[in-house]
Amino acid sequence: MATSLEFDPMLTPYRRVFAHPGAALFSATGVVARLPISMTTLGIVLLVSALSGSYALAGQVTAAFIAGNAGFAVLHGRLTDRFGQTRVLSVDTVAFGLSSSLMVVAVTEGWSFPWPHLLAVVAGTAMPQVGTMVRARWAHLLDDPAERHTAFAVEGVADEVVFVTGPALVTVLATSFAPQSGLVVAVVAGTLGSVALALQRRTAPPVQVRSADTVRTPMPWRLILPLAVGALALGSLFGALEVATVALAEDEGRKVLSGLMLAAFSFGSLVAGVVAGTMTMRRTPLARARLGMTLLAVGTCALPLLPGLLVVSVALLLTGLALAPTLISLFSLIEGSVPSGRLNEAMGVVQTGMSAGIAPGAWGAGVVADASGGSAAYWVCVVAAVLAALAGLTVRGDVATGPRGYARTGEHVDQLGGAEQL
Repeated sequence: MATSLEFDPMLTPYRRVFAHPGAALFSATGVVARLPISMTTLGIVLLVSALSGSYALAGQVTAAFIAGNAGFAVLHGRLTDRFGQTRVLSVDTVAFGLSSSLMVVAVTEGWSFPWPHLLAVVAGTAMPQVGTMVRARWAHLLDDPAERHTAFAVEGVADEVVFVTGPALVTVLATSFAPQSGLVVAVVAGTLGSVALALQRRTAPPVQVRSADTVRTPMPWRLILPLAVGALALGSLFGALEVATVALAEDEGRKVLSGLMLAAFSFGSLVAGVVAGTMTMRRTPLARARLGMTLLAVGTCALPLLPGLLVVSVALLLTGLALAPTLISLFSLIEGSVPSGRLNEAMGVVQTGMSAGIAPGAWGAGVVADASGGSAAYWVCVVAAVLAALAGLTVRGDVATGPRGYARTGEHVDQLGGAEQL
């Protein structure tokens, strides 16, 4: 009974945010809609490497997909702010479904260059920015900074649920059935989830109506650009981690375990995200983001030196504990520092950095894996994580100011209604 009583207050912040009308539905729908984020790149690696035998080629096609996604993330954000989530989601969903399906056909039938790469670019360009849209819905729905922190923790946990289930699912499907099956399931899940999210008009942020003489609210670029550079390095870490882990598992003759190893990394992040959402933070979002990126760098340094898949999996689990709190802090910092009318665009800039980083990370790890094996490929992860930590240190604290004030002053309202220093 005592354990139950102790656990119940921990859930109170989550009950509070989900009590808002429509919140639980759009958050749950967002989980399904963003499954392609965790399944598509790994699915491409598994499909291309299985049919061609080359991780370098797999990295090229993956890089093409990520390049398309990164190159248009900011435009997606601007279009969403201007025309609304429903219209943008509707167009994106159709384009993503068609181009992704054709990409699978191109790889399977052995279409020559540039068709697989070109279709991968189109698919990446059309992929709906579901995570950004769901976070924008939370920002529109909630006024209390403490509730927004919990809501971003919810989405951090949702991201990790996706990254725990997605890699394992796509790996099992691709290795146990057909190499194409993982990508097919990803496209179907993403299409159904995105359509369901588009139909939830009541919780969508309003369209930003501007007249010809309206002056656009300025963007705090001195904050956003350094964060985008840090996101670029984090994206390189994620891309390299996928390829290095698949290559290491294949080196050990257990390729099927690669998805579970990546799931261990995400599971650590998930646990940390759940805990973070219940806490009243005493540090600023910027300080928390810096700390998280430093811990990620420390954790990845061990990966190239460890023997055996089990030991590496444990290290991935422990390193993952730093991920969700870091991303929660980054999105909290952006949400508190950017005008609401440009929130999708600002998150799109950071998403662009993260997406753009996955391509060189995956390519670099693929080259190293082909030359020296999967264990050596983890050094690409180390370099990326260290660069992310250095980028976080370049962000000036005095530019982390927000229209809502709490990111500037360091104050927010805690769960009991009192003011407290972060």
